Amino acid sequence: MKKILLLSDTHSYLDDRILDYAKNADEIWHCGDFGNPSVVETLGQITTLRGVYGNIDGSEIRKIFPEVLRFRCEETEVMMIHIGGYPGRYSPLAKKEIVGKAPKLFITGHSHILKAMYDEKNQLLHLNPGACGKEGWHKMRTMLRFEINCDRVENLEVIELGKK
Repeated sequence: MKKILLLSDTHSYLDDRILDYAKNADEIWHCGDFGNPSVVETLGQITTLRGVYGNIDGSEIRKIFPEVLRFRCEETEVMMIHIGGYPGRYSPLAKKEIVGKAPKLFITGHSHILKAMYDEKNQLLHLNPGACGKEGWHKMRTMLRFEINCDRVENLEVIELGKK
């Protein structure tokens, strides 16, 4: 079993609450818009960091992280794309990737809208942790915490970090 902290859209901002939650995770997954390399460095010093680059991320971050990341965690196939849409409204890139081989867990960022939805058509769980940074139109900073136990996502929890 792995404890996962899922965040996105930090836009160069990390506060102590994010870091406190990160210390209790086995892995941190960041779905893009890190903002600057210091966010990558700080999170990577805490535990395993997986991620994709976002539309605001510059060349330094794009050299570290891909646009699309596929990996296995426990027995769960995971795919991350920063601009991926959501069930019924996937981006062209996400549609192409899902049609080729749908993951069990599909993670996106970008919208700053927290979502957890099951996609019946593609038999996958879609997660978007919202935004935990202070830039953007969201009012509440959010992220997600959950566990992956073999091929199951369990104990999914929304973490509200306060108003931006």
